[in-house]
Amino acid sequence: MHRITLLLVSLLVPAIVQAQQTGEELDAVKEKISGMFDVIEPENVKVSPVDDWYMIQKGSVIAYVSGDGRYLMQGDLIDLDANVNLTEVARNDSRRLLMATVEEKDVIRFSPENPSHAVWIFTDVDCGYCRRLHAQIEEYMANGIEVRYFLYPRNGPSSKAWNTSEQVWCSADRGAALTNAKLDRKFESVSCDASIVADHYALGREVGLSGTPAIVLEDGELIGGYMPPQALAQRLAQKATTPKTASN
Repeated sequence: MHRITLLLVSLLVPAIVQAQQTGEELDAVKEKISGMFDVIEPENVKVSPVDDWYMIQKGSVIAYVSGDGRYLMQGDLIDLDANVNLTEVARNDSRRLLMATVEEKDVIRFSPENPSHAVWIFTDVDCGYCRRLHAQIEEYMANGIEVRYFLYPRNGPSSKAWNTSEQVWCSADRGAALTNAKLDRKFESVSCDASIVADHYALGREVGLSGTPAIVLEDGELIGGYMPPQALAQRLAQKATTPKTASN
């Protein structure tokens, strides 16, 4: 029994010491990185899948920093054995968690009676492919897809689309107003707190958009661009029937 105890101690002590060292090193990296970059908080720095490297994650923006805090690397980290893009998995997880925080009242919903799936779409009222997508909104719903729109004027706060987006949000019927705006038709609006447009814009930047439309699926995957209703329905159905792994 005494020998077994000594053996267990000999195995556990190095592991405990290593964990303490890793914790101290991580704390030091957190302090250095958060001090160098104003937008990075200590909690944005965490352990990565690679020994002696840590992951910096701010929304869907991901980078890696060496254990001594000297080297910063941007790019995708791929597990060749498992054939998994670990960075994209982290991005998807981040977007999924972000979408989970969005309340129903903070989006413009187009929903069938019994939706099978839901997607979040960042849309610009003047974007050609956004208009093409919205022109098929009934087809998306016929495929059981609930569409939850964010207003994302690509050209920013000083653009005409931003003003139109605020007017859409301040309409009594936001869905009808959005449809009319995309058809260049007039619609009624009133004065209201339209700061939600700025919130949607900030969320889009955190999600990592490169253009509109941008579709976020239930698992956090980001589809940049237009996808026809049937193709999107097939993508969602495939994901629902595929066993979940680190790559899904």
